[in-house]
Order: sequence, then C-alpha cells, then structure tokens
Amino acid sequence: MPARLARVDAVIVQAVIAGALSFAHLHDLAEAAGQGGWKAWAYPVSVDLLLVAAWRRMRAHQRAGQPAGGARLWFLVALSASLGANVATAGLLDLDRVPASLRVVVAGWPAVAFFGGTLLAHEPRTPEKPSASMSPAPDAEQPSAPPTVDEPQRDAFPASPPPAAPDAATTPPPAPVVALPPALVDRVRALAAEHHATTGHPADPDVVRVRLGLPPSMTPAVAAHL
Repeated sequence: MPARLARVDAVIVQAVIAGALSFAHLHDLAEAAGQGGWKAWAYPVSVDLLLVAAWRRMRAHQRAGQPAGGARLWFLVALSASLGANVATAGLLDLDRVPASLRVVVAGWPAVAFFGGTLLAHEPRTPEKPSASMSPAPDAEQPSAPPTVDEPQRDAFPASPPPAAPDAATTPPPAPVVALPPALVDRVRALAAEHHATTGHPADPDVVRVRLGLPPSMTPAVAAHL
C-alpha cells in the first residue's frame, strides 16, 4: 500500500469531525423546533449544501475577475444558519422550550434555501481567463503583409565635397632653368634652324634635346634658346 494512501491527513480528519458536530447541532435544533423524523435530518443537509454551493460559485466569480456579491450573500446566510445552530445548542437555549420566533425561522428555512439554491444554479457561467499557454495560435494560411521597404532618402548619402584647390603655399616652386654654355647654345640654334629649313616647322625642344644627348631635365633650358 503506498505511503501517501496510508498517511492520514489531519486537515481532512478535522473537517470530518467539525462537519459531523455541525450536522448534529442542526439536527437537534430542527427537532427541538418541531421538525421530527426525516425532516430533522434534512435541515443540516440543506444548510451544508447551500454553504458549499455558495462558496464554489463565489470562488469561480473571483477567479474570473467578476463581482461575487450574490454568492457571498448566500454564503453568509448559510454560515449564519450553521453557526446559529451550533451556538443555540451550547446550553444558551432550552431545547424543551424553544421560542416561537425560532420555530418560525426553522420552518421558513426550506423556502429560503430553495430560493438561494435556485439563484445560484441559474447564474450565468463565468468564463475562465485564458492562460498564455491556451492562447490560440495564429492562422498559418493567412497571408502576412509583405514587409515594407523604405525608399532611399536623398539626404542619407550626402554628395562628396568637391576636391579642394591646391594650396599655393604647398605647391612646389618650378625648377630653375639651367643656363647652357655658349657653345651649346650655338649648337641648339643651328639644329633648330636646320629643322626649320627641312620641315618648315619650328623645332621641338625635346627633339633638339635628344639630338644633343641631354637629359630630360634640360628641356626647359633648350626651349629657352629656341
């Protein structure tokens, strides 16, 4: 036999004892008020059923976040009937001489309990709050809206600035013209005259420089004497 089944819960035992005592007190009070036979046993059943039904309906309203005023009212009525019977049978009331007002209350209890039970039974069902795990999944066949593509903004990529003009302070000065010796100057002029007589066009400084065997840096000096 499992250990959990063999273990006796103290709360359940206490609830059974308290329920049995309350049941007996209600029976004794109903019998003393003139309700004999099976009717005296039906009173505690009626009170306890109304108490449990009102409690369950009240908890259902609270879980759903709705007002539970009606269920709380009938719960207090049934609790008052049970508590009143327990106090009345504690020696404060002579059960052999029950007052007429108490006889009226006991006799009218079935109608009150029937009315309260009918109202609780015909209350609209309170829907439970949907949990996160029970939320409906989105329809897989429903087409989703295409993602919007933002148009490129004109100012997003600014135009590159124009190249800055070279600074005169940073520009290297032109190389000075190298002076040619007089003999070489005569040779340059002779070649230029020969080229002009042959072709009819002025001589090119680079051509004269090449014929003289001078380096490229001497081209400005040759051009200065043409």
